[in-house]
Amino acid sequence: MSAVTVNINTNALQPGEPEPLGATWTGQGINFAVRCEGAHQVELCIFDPTGAQETARWVMPELQNGVAYGFLAAPIGVPGLVYGYRVSGPYDPARGARFNGNKLLVDPYAKALAGRFEWHDSLFGFTGDEPYDHIDTRDSAPHMVKGRVIDSTAFDWTGDHAPATPWRDSVVYELHVRGFTQLHPDVPAMQRGKYLGLAHPSVIAHLKRLGVTAVELLPVQSFISERALLARGYRNYWGYNPLAYFAPAPEYAIEDAVTEFKQMVKSLHAAGIEVILDVVFNHTVEGNQQGPTLSLKGFDNAGYYRLDPQSPRHYQDRSGCGNTIAIGHPVTLQLVIDCLRYWVEEMRVDGFRFDLAPVLGRDDGRFRTDASFFKAVAAESSLRYVKMIAEPWDVGPDGYQLSRFPPGWSEWNDLYRDTVRGFWRGNPGDLGRFAERVAGSSDLFRSSGRRPTASINYVSCHDGFTLYDVVAYNDKHNEANGEENRDGHSYNLSWNCGVEGETDATDVNDLRQRQMRNLLATLLLSQGVPMLQAGDEFGRTQQGNNNAYCQDNEIGWVDWSRATKYASLVDFVCALVALRRRSQGLRRDTFLKGARQADREHKDVSWRHANGGELSAADWHDSEARSIGVLIGHAFADMHGVANGHLLFLCNASNDPITFNLPPALRDVRWQIVFDTARWQANDHAQREVVGDSYVLAAHSSALLADGYAPASLHTSREIQRSA
Repeated sequence: MSAVTVNINTNALQPGEPEPLGATWTGQGINFAVRCEGAHQVELCIFDPTGAQETARWVMPELQNGVAYGFLAAPIGVPGLVYGYRVSGPYDPARGARFNGNKLLVDPYAKALAGRFEWHDSLFGFTGDEPYDHIDTRDSAPHMVKGRVIDSTAFDWTGDHAPATPWRDSVVYELHVRGFTQLHPDVPAMQRGKYLGLAHPSVIAHLKRLGVTAVELLPVQSFISERALLARGYRNYWGYNPLAYFAPAPEYAIEDAVTEFKQMVKSLHAAGIEVILDVVFNHTVEGNQQGPTLSLKGFDNAGYYRLDPQSPRHYQDRSGCGNTIAIGHPVTLQLVIDCLRYWVEEMRVDGFRFDLAPVLGRDDGRFRTDASFFKAVAAESSLRYVKMIAEPWDVGPDGYQLSRFPPGWSEWNDLYRDTVRGFWRGNPGDLGRFAERVAGSSDLFRSSGRRPTASINYVSCHDGFTLYDVVAYNDKHNEANGEENRDGHSYNLSWNCGVEGETDATDVNDLRQRQMRNLLATLLLSQGVPMLQAGDEFGRTQQGNNNAYCQDNEIGWVDWSRATKYASLVDFVCALVALRRRSQGLRRDTFLKGARQADREHKDVSWRHANGGELSAADWHDSEARSIGVLIGHAFADMHGVANGHLLFLCNASNDPITFNLPPALRDVRWQIVFDTARWQANDHAQREVVGDSYVLAAHSSALLADGYAPASLHTSREIQRSA
């Protein structure tokens, strides 16, 4: 582009095609098409490769049916071209119109970004105070990022194959692209915190060792940090503030975000690991009536955003971020579906986790399982076998929609998190809820015909305490966020084991490690899909900060030195995932029924009292009960594929040891220890068989026993570590 002389006085645009939307390299030039319902004129602006200098500006030759389009032939119209739009039309906020031809806009379909964004008053479409009716005439281009045209055929995908891991076999690992490798000692400095850092062999080796089958990436769609946040010396580290949905975040790239993202995906696929994106289709960086005009607001404000019908100058806010995208509008629905298709077909990702997903089910403001978005996803062939995960709540009064998403969708199950944390903290009356969560949450999902895999089980995630902080802090410590510790949840169901924060007390640290093992064991032995948070396998801490959204530093990054300090915890996670992989009884496609089949001596699941019998109705309502045994039948398959063998998961959340009378093992075989969380760190594996008919379980601990039908390599802790 830099070698081409452009005559800015001659319109080089020729008639083009209204589809596809975006800037598309055809081999002979670039077809530009953008939606702008209600606009009077659209200008295409061309910039030098750095995005700093505008070199040409031409009026789009066609503007019909709400789409402006034109064709720019080579040698000017080639991949690498940097561009933006100016859209003129009525500026009438009272009627929801916010066109302002002085503002440079990023193409909503831009596949890559160029240039540098910096907050400046010229980015705002208005001047003056509320009601902001006066149009601002300053040029925003010097402070605005631009789109960059890509050649979508340039990357070599030869040999790439999607792992296509079934939900029942999936183990999800949530991570932040930057934070996961920023402190990794084996990753070259240039690649740390980048897409290529995640593709580094040492990083992939760790993921493979753990046995995770999918990484779930915090937002990588291009995003902008809020102006007020930057003014306080922070930035939006998590990335839940999108600007251009199709463009991968350039800050995670060394040179070329698109190419490097694709290389990351290809490398992970080669290791059998799927890539799931956390996507933010509920709001954008443009905020409310006080926000800037950067993209959608300047193209079609009333089409892309939900406006207050009584006062269209104001925005409805279901996201807590100032605006809400209007998913029920055909223009917005097409944008989102086109975007999902692009990330699947061109970037080859394997699934999506939808932030504040109830927003997407609100055509008319009320959540509906048959909303237009869900229908459109179901009708799109390229999305048919893609993993779809909902965060099933938003900030509206009816925003909590856990279990109400359509068949085929899975959901973050926060009730699982809260119940399991509460049980191991020793909360009263949690026994029945604990059993429901371990069994796959049939109380939530069975009635709608869904499966246990609809439940994404987790005990920690990016939003809240890390696993270590759950057992090391009673209270949040968010002072570093600069909001006087007012931000973040106060209801964490955590227990510091006797001391708040870091301590040298051996007894406290031993108890914390035991509690982490209890939580991880419960997670990986439960029906449903387990999700681990990056670094939890070696006790990652955020120093008690449960809202580290602005902490792009050691608080938010994964500290890999703890992988040595907590090596035994890493071993424990590896062993649990290996066991889960070998046991079909832990990875069911159907819910447990508590039923005994004619040719089986035990039920598929039964809930055991410490006295050896099954829990009675009175036992379930005993608020003082802090222990339970879970007997899982049909746990393993023999060489003929016949389900056999049993696992017995014993849990004691009380302050005292408990003696469990054991149910008889089958055909005179002996129950053998798989693990005991009270003894793992001490590496006490001498007792391989349970002597007699009872087992003493220490306070705040759990143990897993297997009978003779289990593969021999699962009978002892040392051996399942080797098998991992």
